[in-house]
Amino acid sequence: MTRGTFISFEGIDGAGKSTHIERVAALFRQAGRAVVLTREPGGTPLSEKLRELVLHEPMDALTEALLMFAARREHLVQVIEPALERGDVVLCDRFTDATFAYQGGGRGFDWQVLTQLERIVQSQAHAQADSALRQPDLTVWFDLDPQIAAERLASARVPDKFESQPADFFAAVRAGYAKRQAEMPTRFARINAAQTREAVGADVALVVTPWLSRSTA
Repeated sequence: MTRGTFISFEGIDGAGKSTHIERVAALFRQAGRAVVLTREPGGTPLSEKLRELVLHEPMDALTEALLMFAARREHLVQVIEPALERGDVVLCDRFTDATFAYQGGGRGFDWQVLTQLERIVQSQAHAQADSALRQPDLTVWFDLDPQIAAERLASARVPDKFESQPADFFAAVRAGYAKRQAEMPTRFARINAAQTREAVGADVALVVTPWLSRSTA
């Protein structure tokens, strides 16, 4: 049986990643694949409740990280793993890289503690030969200068506690993403998100196209 494909979409607030997920979903559907669109934090009723706490309530950095990973565990067990077992394509608006970027980079929380939590939460019952952790097969990182992102968000919805952070916070988040990419370069595809929407879309399609008919079994 063909195992599913897991693709995550990452980037700072305002990078435009959410705009392109539906387009990627359409490409996979046209290729005859069943697609599950989901997000983090969130993806299940419990995880969505935890999302509201994380996005709107002030809290200690460790508490924040623990809630993120608690929501992720529920998401993996209830949504992501069953979908991959069915052979579906899972497209996720953020995954663990966002925790390392926002809590590790932006908040300055201990990277090694996050790594330990990652191991606990993402360990698979039947580890694959190449990895004992569930990670995306491909991570599309929409990389954007924080100042440009801030300009895009200026007229957006009422910001949550992350979106309302200053530019230096997002610079640290961006650095967190870059560090994460350096640690796991083979699954990252960096997209220059400062381009026009059409150009970004073309770059995303170029990155995703090889996966349209690929089995990760």
